[in-house]
Amino acid sequence: MASEASFDVVSKVDHQEVDNALNQAAKEIAQRYDFKGVGASIAWSGEKILMIANSSERVLAVLDVFQTKLIKRGISLKSLDTGEDGPEPKPSGKEYRLEALIKEGLSSETAKKVAKIVRDEGPKGIKTQIQGDELRVTGKSRDDLQAVIALLKGSDVDADLQFTNYR
Repeated sequence: MASEASFDVVSKVDHQEVDNALNQAAKEIAQRYDFKGVGASIAWSGEKILMIANSSERVLAVLDVFQTKLIKRGISLKSLDTGEDGPEPKPSGKEYRLEALIKEGLSSETAKKVAKIVRDEGPKGIKTQIQGDELRVTGKSRDDLQAVIALLKGSDVDADLQFTNYR
């Protein structure tokens, strides 16, 4: 009898790459002409990323610079959480602030959604199991697992998915 093949579906972010992208964005904001005199800045604030400028449009421009740097460093924008209904800068005195969070790990809601996709659209005989912030997918055939990976890569899940421990 053939042994079970498996892999894990995870959502991890390289924090060093995020930090590098943030530092590059801060350097570009400090040097760009259109950010002169608007008090624009971007920095870590505990676990969150804080963007500040004197108008909501400038804060969104700071966010755009940061997103560009993340993409260049190979980090999916699905990992960047700017709030439920998109980025909404909040006035704070004379400046506008926007906080963003780096999402890591599969939430139980997302893991259930991924498991449902695999169950409904994946090959028969594939089993899923939620283990903390990751999802284990097992099956008898490695070809079936390859099909599940292709299915998940093409699906619309609001998390950056990676596939690890393929055996």
